[in-house]
Amino acid sequence: MAESLSERLTGMGYRLGWKLICRVPQSWARWAFLTTAGLAWRRQGPSVQRLEANLRRVIGYDSLDPDEAGAALRDLSLAAMRSYARYWMEAFRLQIIAPERILSGMHIEGPGERIAFEHMKAGRGVLMVLPHMGNFEQAGAWIVLRGAGTFTTIAERLKPESVYQAFLKFRQGLGMEVVPLTGGPSAFGVVAQRLRAGGLACVVMERDLKDTGIEVDFFGEKAKFAATAALAVHTGAVLLPVATWFEGEQDWGAHIYDEIPAPATGSRMDKVRVMTQQLATVFEQAIREHPQDWHMLQRVFVADVQQPAGARPAGAGSRPG
Repeated sequence: MAESLSERLTGMGYRLGWKLICRVPQSWARWAFLTTAGLAWRRQGPSVQRLEANLRRVIGYDSLDPDEAGAALRDLSLAAMRSYARYWMEAFRLQIIAPERILSGMHIEGPGERIAFEHMKAGRGVLMVLPHMGNFEQAGAWIVLRGAGTFTTIAERLKPESVYQAFLKFRQGLGMEVVPLTGGPSAFGVVAQRLRAGGLACVVMERDLKDTGIEVDFFGEKAKFAATAALAVHTGAVLLPVATWFEGEQDWGAHIYDEIPAPATGSRMDKVRVMTQQLATVFEQAIREHPQDWHMLQRVFVADVQQPAGARPAGAGSRPG
């Protein structure tokens, strides 16, 4: 199907971003992206409303004094929009960031890095799962440079197709094998094959993009996560939760948590449910520690998903001053 004029312009904008943003001084790019983030935050469009509705759950908005809650939410949503802007700026500039800078600027916590490389060396597949936090593109580049060689990931097939192709080229350039969620071979099957062969897969998973997800308790409410844990259950791969965030203006942080093992008993689906809830609990902890770096501008919670299309998100903050 031919792309509309709007879609062609959108695709052109992304392609120009990868060509132009890396050619200007970083200070100029940072100013432009932060300014744009501030303008978007003040306009309170649907994406910012959705972000604030999600962040309400993180800060426990309803349990706070109304004035205190409103101020906390506005401050946090602005910080989150600025963090999101940094993600985009770095995505467009990652191709020119020196490998030694990617390695030296990454600060790793937790036992998972050692666990991952030990199992890959022994021929066992490793499945890392992440929420939409920090710069997971940089984290992907880091783990390739760290010695993983390459890894497989699943990508939503964005529209227009030219945008998806631009992201595909970008991620392949970082050393990733990208499998489309739809419109190609079974993403589950391809990733399972890589894991059975002892490879590494990294998947961002706290959204249910195919309406086949697992319901979990998340910040005191019901949410649906992709059933990514099924890959570990079906293949015997090591399942490692990972969270990424920004440190200061230049560096990055990540926590690679301990393995979530498959339960010894129960059906396959029972095991997937248990492991998915454990992932949700780990993600809760990580997001509470770095809430400004959780870039979730889409519906996650069941109460929001069930709202009519176009409805104002439940609990979205008032227009910031």
